[in-house]
Amino acid sequence: MNVIWRNYISCPRIRKVPHRYQSGCHPVAPLGSRILTDRTKVFEHNMWDHMQWSKEEEEEARKKVEENSAVRVHLEEQVKYEREASKYWDTFYKIHKNKFFKDRNWLLREFPEILPVAQKPEEKVKELSWNHVKINAESFFSKMHCPTMPEEKNHYKESSGSSDGQSKAGSDFSKLDSEEYRERPLKTELFPGSNATFRILEVGCGAGNSVFPILNTLQNVPEFFLYCCDFASGAVELVKSHASYRAAQCCAFVHDVCDHSLPYPFPDGTLDVILLVFVLSSIHPDRMQSVINRLSKLLKPGGMLLFRDYGRYDKTQLRFKRGHCLSENFYVRGDGTRAYFFTKGEVHNMFCKAGLDEKQNLVDRRLQVNRKKKVKMHRVWVQGKFQKPLHLTQKSSNLVFSVLSHG
Repeated sequence: MNVIWRNYISCPRIRKVPHRYQSGCHPVAPLGSRILTDRTKVFEHNMWDHMQWSKEEEEEARKKVEENSAVRVHLEEQVKYEREASKYWDTFYKIHKNKFFKDRNWLLREFPEILPVAQKPEEKVKELSWNHVKINAESFFSKMHCPTMPEEKNHYKESSGSSDGQSKAGSDFSKLDSEEYRERPLKTELFPGSNATFRILEVGCGAGNSVFPILNTLQNVPEFFLYCCDFASGAVELVKSHASYRAAQCCAFVHDVCDHSLPYPFPDGTLDVILLVFVLSSIHPDRMQSVINRLSKLLKPGGMLLFRDYGRYDKTQLRFKRGHCLSENFYVRGDGTRAYFFTKGEVHNMFCKAGLDEKQNLVDRRLQVNRKKKVKMHRVWVQGKFQKPLHLTQKSSNLVFSVLSHG
């Protein structure tokens, strides 16, 4: 992995969209390089990368899923979990605060698109760390004049959010009352981060396990601005009360990504990157497509949506007991939060239907072991990178031509 990282950052990267996003191809070892070649040494490390499943292992996993999904949660209970989804996540963060999840210091390693990094070819990096990325980023941006943006007041009204979905016609699921939100129109001429030229949105930011590694790395990069949202108001409060939170570079806000009547604190077409990491799985499957469609509109042409979430037959799915299955591959945990488990094909179809081009879509299979108890557990994640096309569609081109022709 260190060799791959050195090769990556040693390549000059210029601030042009087509070049910045060329890292979307399937890398040789994108998620680690600890390969298990001798099965007798399986308990020598806690994690092994790029695990190939045997037919027996996959069949065993399929049977476990078949068993734990045989009994479904009653419809009335399913409606409750949907309607009160934000309440369950609020309770989760009140209990665990910011102690449950670890900081995602792997983000720039897997998603270098988060920041265009300029690095001279002759420079060498001896270790993989956020400090090195930080130094390189600061060096790059210090050469460019950009006045420091003053702290801005948020031009939005926080709303606590309820269900994590937008109702279809005839659905039993209720929506948020968003009258107060709609009464305050968004000012597109001035918004949080309007002076920035590189903008990122993290959807489902939780307590900030992605937010603060990014902010701490880019604290001296004035062109950068980070938006982060969650529909659990308790999670957003944890982010805003953190010592590293800076309103000059970050805007944290409560938002239900499935309620499309709620505006974002920035206009459509202004984002360079959207992070969707372990959050889509918590949304009802019937509502995932509309969520992705809406997020796609927020991206600039050439902007990237970076995705990572649970894959089919991950150990988390196999551990569910009977009676916790909501629908096919969709489960509810004991605390009321939910999780869906994706296939590579499902991910491809959803993002491509939203008009995004697939740059990466891979299944990360790892073997996690408990060396003390001699227990082996398969981890499965799906990771993808999807880009908004740089060119206008023929339909859009015709529309623009028509508007210009008629004054």
